Amino acid sequence: MKGSSGKSRAGAVRKAKNKQVGSGGQGRQALEGKGPTPKAEDRAWHPAGKRKAAQERYAAAGGKGRTGGKVAGQGRGSNAPRGASGAARRSKSGDESEIVTGRNSVVEALRTRIPATTLYIAARIEMDDRVKEAVKIATNRGIPILEVMKPELDRLAGEGGVHQGLALKVPPYEYAHPIELLDEVLARDETPLLVALDGITDPRNLGAILRSTGAFGGQGVIVPQRRSVGVNSAAWKTSAGAAARVPVAMAANLTQTLKGLKERGVFVLGLDGDGDVSLPGLSWADRPIVVVVGSEGKGLSRLVAETCDAIVSIPISATTESLNAGIAASVTLYEISKLRAAGE
Repeated sequence: MKGSSGKSRAGAVRKAKNKQVGSGGQGRQALEGKGPTPKAEDRAWHPAGKRKAAQERYAAAGGKGRTGGKVAGQGRGSNAPRGASGAARRSKSGDESEIVTGRNSVVEALRTRIPATTLYIAARIEMDDRVKEAVKIATNRGIPILEVMKPELDRLAGEGGVHQGLALKVPPYEYAHPIELLDEVLARDETPLLVALDGITDPRNLGAILRSTGAFGGQGVIVPQRRSVGVNSAAWKTSAGAAARVPVAMAANLTQTLKGLKERGVFVLGLDGDGDVSLPGLSWADRPIVVVVGSEGKGLSRLVAETCDAIVSIPISATTESLNAGIAASVTLYEISKLRAAGE
């Protein structure tokens, strides 16, 4: 910088115009990079690198012991033995057993001699008559009894499940065939009273219907194979053990099954709020009957409704919009049972 006299002032820095300031070669090494990325197996921290190191240790030990990882030829299709953790995961994924929870449900299941595999009892449980009976039956039948803590029972019961300190592991439910179920009822010289479910997906409704069917003289329940609830732990719990006494049949096609029952002389009665036949004093009560219950929201499907011999309605107060499937089935079964008892 120059003063008023035109001379440079001491200490000032003279900057040249249009001069490019560079790094002086300081960043040249960084720009060159670190070479090619090493393979995964060459990185010590990578899982592939850890497997490679384990295989090297395995080979150095003369092939004795475990490698700690998969070796060539020991994939999923290999016959090589797995560790305990691998076997546990495999058996868990392939285990289709159900867990029956609740004291009444467990005792009823044991009474009917269902081939249970394990009885779970909460530690320090209050030993009432039902718990004592469950332990006695399990002991006599050689069923293993495991005492577990409450968190383990909570896990077995699932979210929202109530176990009351008792749970039973049972195999998958074995469904009957609808026509064979009818044949068994006729072989006992009984008047058939069956319940068919159309589009019901709530297991609690199934459990309640099973309970009502057993209470009012019904001989079985029919569920469709698709878009329908099956007999699971929630249904077992809600049925209070009725699932152990009332058989459940599975229909590959509900409409065709109902037509097959009609050919065998069974009257098909559908439940709907807009039905043209009133339930009180039902004239068909003394005949072989299958009551079809639809879902609370959609009701009976079109094809099922067209297959029914009659659509029955339950008179209710105008302030109540509808009844849920479990209550509607219970009211209908009670009325049929009452009319049959009066006609005897």
